[in-house]
Amino acid sequence: MIDLRFLRENPEAVRASQRTRGEDPALVDALLEADAARRAAVATADNLRAEHKAMGKVIGKASKEERPALLAAATDMSAKVKEAELAQHAADADLDAAQRAISNVVQEGAPAGGEDDYVVLETVGTPPVFDFEPKDHLELGEALRLIDMERGAKVSGSRFYFMTGYGALLQMGLLQLAAQKAVANGFTMMIPPVLVRPEIMAGTGFLGQHAAEVYHLEEDDLYLVGTSEVPLAGYHSDEILDLSEGPKRYAGWSSCFRREAGSYGKDTRGIIRVHQFDKVEMFVYTTPDQAEAEHQRLLAWEREMLAAIEVPYRVIDVAGGDLGSSAARKFDCEAWVPTQQTYRELTSTSNCTTFQARRLSVRYRDENGKAQVAATLNGTLATTRWIVAILENHQQADGSVRVPAALVPFVGTDVLTP
Repeated sequence: MIDLRFLRENPEAVRASQRTRGEDPALVDALLEADAARRAAVATADNLRAEHKAMGKVIGKASKEERPALLAAATDMSAKVKEAELAQHAADADLDAAQRAISNVVQEGAPAGGEDDYVVLETVGTPPVFDFEPKDHLELGEALRLIDMERGAKVSGSRFYFMTGYGALLQMGLLQLAAQKAVANGFTMMIPPVLVRPEIMAGTGFLGQHAAEVYHLEEDDLYLVGTSEVPLAGYHSDEILDLSEGPKRYAGWSSCFRREAGSYGKDTRGIIRVHQFDKVEMFVYTTPDQAEAEHQRLLAWEREMLAAIEVPYRVIDVAGGDLGSSAARKFDCEAWVPTQQTYRELTSTSNCTTFQARRLSVRYRDENGKAQVAATLNGTLATTRWIVAILENHQQADGSVRVPAALVPFVGTDVLTP
């Protein structure tokens, strides 16, 4: 949730952020009203409690004759205190709801608009030119016995699949390479739980506009995560961190689950948009003043991984309306997919500033020893979808696929053959 002090001092900046996202700026006024009402309710309750306490002292000094009337007045005051406290609790709930309704404040410089209004920051590499008709990743994957969609559907339904043989080794190799790079760059590797409590899922911002994407186990009231960002964000919830020696960096290796609600008919072929996949995700806790620089570091580490798999890609600055509620700024790296003649997202890195940490009560001590809200960031380091770009960009005329040199030690061969 956003910082109320920032809201009070910069309401127009928050309204502008809402407009950049294509969201309702009137929610800002609703939050300001809820904030004012809550502060008034707190003041009323505090004043009544003080009066009630003062009456207790008077009663203690009162004569026997004065005591009955004073006790009756104290009883009336006690009822007023309880009523004021109930009003304060209601105002707290109203404020919380109004605060959660507003997405993170978009960072200055991010483009306005929706999904198609991104800005291309850089294009790296040249799309391959084939002297044969290229095959898509699924045709290649099936011919090379890497992917089995048919049996995946038989076992689990549509958009599930088996990675088989060298396909499984290719996926594990990608993730292992990502893990090695993460550790080399100071990350602590984590294998987190993939079922989380509602307060953790809500704390990361995935139960608002993204709730339809999340699998919920109603009997246990637990959620399957769509990214290890969620359990890693909850790892230090309700804690005060020591960030005096720099950011805390974690890399989570997990299976991820997404319902893909509302995407029927879109990217249904192959493994571009599926219900389950594996991923190594970077997650960082840092101080707010260091968050922007850390965001650039996450992007650089993603680019190192993309260079390792030798695919052409571009970096885009995602528009406000496509950010997601927690992110203040997001950069995506999109790889070239030859059979689609377009770029498709492989990595995403978001600066969530203090939005998630405020919800999850993650703090650190500043140089004066005072507790302050931390900042959080996340970024993809490898995921199953990368296999799409690898297969299509490295295919050869005879139907084989060259394995990028960085992955050969994990896969065990430099060419996948039919």
